[in-house]
Amino acid sequence: SALSWLRYLRRPAGAKITSDRQRPLHTQDGQRRDTLQQQGALYALAAYTFWGVAPVYFVWVAFAEPLEVLAHRVLWALPLLAAMVSLSRTWTHLRTLPAPAFRRLALCAVLLSINWLTFIYAIQQERIAETALGYFVNPLVSILLGWMFLGEQMRPVQWLAAGLAGLGIITELMVTGQVPLLGLLLAFSFGFYGLVRKQTEVPAALGLGIETTLVAPLALIYLLVFHTGAAAPERTNSELALLALGGAVTVLPLVWFGAAAARLPLTILGFFQYLAPSISLIIAVAVYAEVVTTARWINLGFIWLGLLVFSLESVYVNRSQKLEGF
Repeated sequence: SALSWLRYLRRPAGAKITSDRQRPLHTQDGQRRDTLQQQGALYALAAYTFWGVAPVYFVWVAFAEPLEVLAHRVLWALPLLAAMVSLSRTWTHLRTLPAPAFRRLALCAVLLSINWLTFIYAIQQERIAETALGYFVNPLVSILLGWMFLGEQMRPVQWLAAGLAGLGIITELMVTGQVPLLGLLLAFSFGFYGLVRKQTEVPAALGLGIETTLVAPLALIYLLVFHTGAAAPERTNSELALLALGGAVTVLPLVWFGAAAARLPLTILGFFQYLAPSISLIIAVAVYAEVVTTARWINLGFIWLGLLVFSLESVYVNRSQKLEGF
């Protein structure tokens, strides 16, 4: 293969050529695991960066009610998902999908719809900062769910990092005396979505396609009823184009997230989730001039410190494991 020739050309003079089949099995398994985790990290980076700037799109479509935006997201996502499943040639998995997997995907569809509707409503209510807080809480939820239901273990320094983030959230709740209901609903709905989706062995695009198809009849009925009423709004071509763009805004990051969830433990994937709310918070403050209280800045300081501790510890452990493999 091309990769083998590249290894041959780059080898030191006189070096012995060792194929992958000649390497010890544990070395091959370790390399495969490292490759999958690197791929998962790239998918997670793409997904959460996209989600970080997504509030801008939902501000653009604020002319429509949240349910109308949600219905358009679902219906316009279907053709894009069908194309992606065809290109990936994963239709064959549909015939062998067991009934329990369908039930889990139905649950995923419900959780995803709740998350989408809550997010759209919060953005239209000019509460971008609260959505950011919700997605800061989300990694803690993912870590907790991974530990409770999947038996994923965390090292002591990782618990310290999670504790710092949790301390920041508790501090804000104590200072402000308010429970950010929208933020918590976002965190728990998507946290449970990630948990259920991780336990469903279905290709990312196909799984999202099934989830969307299950919700599509309700979306279609809503739009038919909504647009035939006496007070039905008349949408311009530009408004319809913006609503149709919701298909791509919906599909791309979720496919990337599904691919990342299949390659990374929830304990690691959870901390990638800090990227999206950080970007959203910057947009809320710098672009839309939302006011962020001192208590929330303290909260964010604890969260970012926890993220730094987690990242440094992960880099140290990965390097140590690679050195032990030589």
